[in-house]
Amino acid sequence: MKYRSIAIDGPSGAGKSTLAKRLAQELGFLYVDTGAIYRTVGLAARQRGIAPAAGECVAEMLPELSITMDYGEDGLQRMFLDGEDVTAAIRENDISACASKVAALPAVRDFLMEMQRRTAREHDVIMDGRDIGTVVLPNADLKIFLTAAPEARAERRYKELLERGQQADFDQVLREVIERDLRDTQRETAPLCQGADAVLADTTGLDLEGSFQLLLGMIRERLGIKEGTHAE
Repeated sequence: MKYRSIAIDGPSGAGKSTLAKRLAQELGFLYVDTGAIYRTVGLAARQRGIAPAAGECVAEMLPELSITMDYGEDGLQRMFLDGEDVTAAIRENDISACASKVAALPAVRDFLMEMQRRTAREHDVIMDGRDIGTVVLPNADLKIFLTAAPEARAERRYKELLERGQQADFDQVLREVIERDLRDTQRETAPLCQGADAVLADTTGLDLEGSFQLLLGMIRERLGIKEGTHAE
């Protein structure tokens, strides 16, 4: 049986995880949040007092790690580090920068690549990240590059942090978004870019529902999934 795969790439704060999760539930696919996997590595580095950009030190840490994913009946992905559920811990704001830095390391990307590809071989998946369509799943059935203006993405991230009860400053969040874009697009290993065969989806002027309907329409049209049905 050939499983279908949808790759959603794009910059930080574009809404990839939120939209991919909802799309997967709507279509009966498994949602794979690759950013959560890299965040878990970033958390591991921080717990061990290792600078996330210190390539050799991070590489030496990797064989010691046990990183696993699990899915409940709701289909949502939970991350475990050395047997501990870190799903909430990896969403702390300072882990975002750690994730970006470890994700730029070739050793980390190689370490996690097979985990991601194996999941796609065994399930219909919607996988989001920054190099899914260009590197991880180059033969994905549909590739979407999801983006929005930096100000729009910062506003979404700012509101998300407040809703979680975390302190946040919009100007600081905007600076972090812009800095993250620079790191992700200029890194030597698998830089963020729109693949030649990826469909562009710019959601700057759209709310969550409008963004969801835009992507759902793209997927149904490209994969031939009729409205009101799951993928066959």
